Amino acid sequence: MTKRGVLFAAAGLCWGLLVAGGLTAMSTYEYRPGLAATPPDRWPTASRVDRTAGLATLVMLVHPRCPCSRASIEELDRLMARAQGLVTTYVLFLKPPELPDDWEKTDLWRSAAAIPGVHVMRDDDGAEAARFGALTSGQVVLYDTEGRLLFSGGITASRGHSGDNEGRSAIIALLAHPGRTRHGSPVFGCSLVGPGSAAAAR
Repeated sequence: MTKRGVLFAAAGLCWGLLVAGGLTAMSTYEYRPGLAATPPDRWPTASRVDRTAGLATLVMLVHPRCPCSRASIEELDRLMARAQGLVTTYVLFLKPPELPDDWEKTDLWRSAAAIPGVHVMRDDDGAEAARFGALTSGQVVLYDTEGRLLFSGGITASRGHSGDNEGRSAIIALLAHPGRTRHGSPVFGCSLVGPGSAAAAR
């Protein structure tokens, strides 16, 4: 092989290694969950979220600028199609105090608000995220009619990808059969914790 051929071969090998490394890094990131929540075993009495007598309560905590959470909202839509009349559902959007009003009202807010049966609220300074121990966007907590924790985790199988997943299936099963054991799953999304947020102080 000529010297020029050797150089081309070496360049091709380096390029292949770079591509392989990039694909591996992307795959690792896609399936790396965020920090797990530490929600209280009983409904936090200080929460501004209203519970409905006789119904379970589901809360999703979301960063309004997190692209990964688009899939979580899509999965919530699918979940609610099977859970109408069984649960009161809220999606709470983080709003840091230093940012302007309506900063949180992104396309994710509008998508969540369009889901039948879902109530959308602003979470000023991440106060509610702190009460529910949420650290990652897309975090879901489910409490039963007596205020006992039934589920904590995410409802996507990986970062930014919708489709069948353990979390959504578990919540549907828990709502249909309330006596089942508490369940959890990984949550994939951006961090809810930032400088000055209430969650950062936990």
